Amino acid sequence: MLAGFDQNTQPAPVQVRAYPVISYIQAGRLKEISEPYGPGEGLDVEFGDDDSSAWAFFLEIKGESMLPDFRPGDRVKIDPDITPRPGDFVAAKNTLEEATFKKYRLRGIGEDGQEIFELVPLNPDYQTIRSDEHALKIIGTMTEHRRKFRRNMKD
Repeated sequence: MLAGFDQNTQPAPVQVRAYPVISYIQAGRLKEISEPYGPGEGLDVEFGDDDSSAWAFFLEIKGESMLPDFRPGDRVKIDPDITPRPGDFVAAKNTLEEATFKKYRLRGIGEDGQEIFELVPLNPDYQTIRSDEHALKIIGTMTEHRRKFRRNMKD
């Protein structure tokens, strides 16, 4: 071992599984299907630790509302079986079955006994969305964030 060399890696565990990378439309309609994903469903596949529910999936970030922490092209693993806590990042949908990815902030309980929450963008140029102003439903909670660091082949 070299003097002063910081040995800070180890082999990764081998118990992995394939997770589908699904579209925002599929995410919005997730619980309308009765079985977890079949072979070939999704736009792509991400391999990861086998530590999530059968319904877990990846989404690819689009747009700039979650900059600087989440960039377009980053992928996040969403688990529908995990109830979000304040400060978690979630995928949510509206009544048009459109999905979005934002920070979850609990605001209280409404007169109907339902939670009132906000979906907060990290980029201040985008609006916060409130569940008492828009019909929103949480799809699932983020459990992993993947970012690819690419270099231009000409560098």
